[in-house]
Amino acid sequence: MTSADLVAAALFVGVLAYALFGGADFGSGFFDLTAGGSQRGAALRTLIDQSIGPVWEANHVWLIYVLVMWWTGFPAAFAATTTTLFVPMMLALLGIVLRGASFAFRKYAASMAQARLFGAIFAGSSLITPFFLGTVAGAIASGRVPAQGNGDLFASWLQPTSLFGGLVAVGTCAFLAGTFLTADAQREGETALADQLRARTLGVGVFTGLLVFVALVPIERDAPTLSDGLLTRAAPLVVLSGVAGASTLLLLLRRRFAIARLTAVTAVAAVVLGWGVGQYPWMLVDEVTITRAAGAPATLAGLLVVATLAAVVVLPPLGYLFWLTQSEQWTHAGHPGLADS
Repeated sequence: MTSADLVAAALFVGVLAYALFGGADFGSGFFDLTAGGSQRGAALRTLIDQSIGPVWEANHVWLIYVLVMWWTGFPAAFAATTTTLFVPMMLALLGIVLRGASFAFRKYAASMAQARLFGAIFAGSSLITPFFLGTVAGAIASGRVPAQGNGDLFASWLQPTSLFGGLVAVGTCAFLAGTFLTADAQREGETALADQLRARTLGVGVFTGLLVFVALVPIERDAPTLSDGLLTRAAPLVVLSGVAGASTLLLLLRRRFAIARLTAVTAVAAVVLGWGVGQYPWMLVDEVTITRAAGAPATLAGLLVVATLAAVVVLPPLGYLFWLTQSEQWTHAGHPGLADS
């Protein structure tokens, strides 16, 4: 394996982490949007605030990591992508900014009307951000980003693979978020809320699972290189995603919410990994391979050192943060009454 392959692998680790951790974060917007009115949806929106409040900013570490690794390690491919897919990337960025601002402002709204407005912006931007990020992935995977850049600003991503990629991204984010929120509600003793989330997550899971496999049909015609990779070397991952997704639905039906989180993560991780393995060895499908897109050898060596240091310095505190938010101490701190029960 070359240094370019190692840097690409380190880059894709960041993509996978953002898809899982950031995805579960973004997916909460779907449940916020469908929670109901200010009174009926109050308990669910409170749970969402408590669940994502400590980690929503930390999850953007992965996006920053991906962008830095990408433009430093593969600068020409990064430039080609940003000049061609400027529109969906800027819309995704707009969604990230609006989502963060509205999530914070909703807590300090001066009136119920303001709170509803900020809540609607938070929920809406939580959906458009993964959608447009998914369209970017679809445009790259379907070979519509020319090596020289400056491709068509709209035709490059307004096509079947990108649109299905966006829908699958929204669905998988909502599925992850629903599974985690259901487990959180059960852990906090909110049985009725857990049952409500369980039903919605089952619906989202069935829809998203069907969507993933239905998407293989148009992708076969629209992105033949990716399709060939998915049906050959990435086939085990496609099967794994189906098995893990079905297992998650079964565990949700049996109310095994804690274990369902693990299978849900496995299902989504298998989908993302399947895309990466299916696309390999292309950086820009049918245009530039990873080896040809790589920057200077000294730069690649430096990035590998940085990635190693990041794993040592950043991952332990991030892991501790996620562990802490799932602990009984955190639950009792957020709900003082539970500590006395």
